[in-house]
Amino acid sequence: MDLGLAGKTALVTGASRGIGAAIAAGLAAEGCRVGLVARGEDDLTATVGRIRAAGGDAVGVPADLTEAGAAERVVAEAAAAFGRDGLDVLVNNLGGGARGDDDEAWRRTLDLNLLAAVRCCRAAVPAMRERRAGAILLVASISGRKPGGRSPSYNVAKAAVIMYAQTLAQDLAPDGIRVNALSPGSTLFPGGSWERRRERHPEEIADFVARDLPLGRFATPDEIADVAVFLCSSRAGWVTGADIPVDGGQLRPSV
Repeated sequence: MDLGLAGKTALVTGASRGIGAAIAAGLAAEGCRVGLVARGEDDLTATVGRIRAAGGDAVGVPADLTEAGAAERVVAEAAAAFGRDGLDVLVNNLGGGARGDDDEAWRRTLDLNLLAAVRCCRAAVPAMRERRAGAILLVASISGRKPGGRSPSYNVAKAAVIMYAQTLAQDLAPDGIRVNALSPGSTLFPGGSWERRRERHPEEIADFVARDLPLGRFATPDEIADVAVFLCSSRAGWVTGADIPVDGGQLRPSV
């Protein structure tokens, strides 16, 4: 199926590994010119190198999106790298949780998951409005849909991401811009949090998989990315304001 993404310019945040890297690679495989954003420059360079080696067109833009002015800079740099004055696709994948329940932990978690996405959308939307076209995807989590786990701030932040996507979709629909959220279930990849938890507590994680993951395994980043790429494409042209769970029927978001 031709997804109609060839020649489009996309930006993926939190893209150096895991789900973000898989989404960037998936977009590139469909012919998108993709800018990848992450703080870790070494991992970012390696991921860009793998995409290029597979024949994709990609550039890395190192940045901490919680810093003032960073969102505007990366959106402008990614578009300019491909000779464009704006983006066709924006994927807000940056996320994570700060430990603790104090005010600083809540601020940090909300900044990573919600406010960084808000800033990137603000930066990308004007050019999309001018063209009256664009697709924005916010990667949330089933933690924003179902209570569970040990981090209330993360759950609340992801719930806010989902509501932001749905609200923005209503606001931008008259401008021809689609906005959706995607809520992955527990996803296993090298260096990720589930791999670390499985190494530290193998029996606990095995029990979690058997009890709460009906398909009997974790998701892979590529399984999440396949849905994300579709939602960014013209084949999903009648999908906006949605929150798509990609969780294998998972019962609880975490342990």
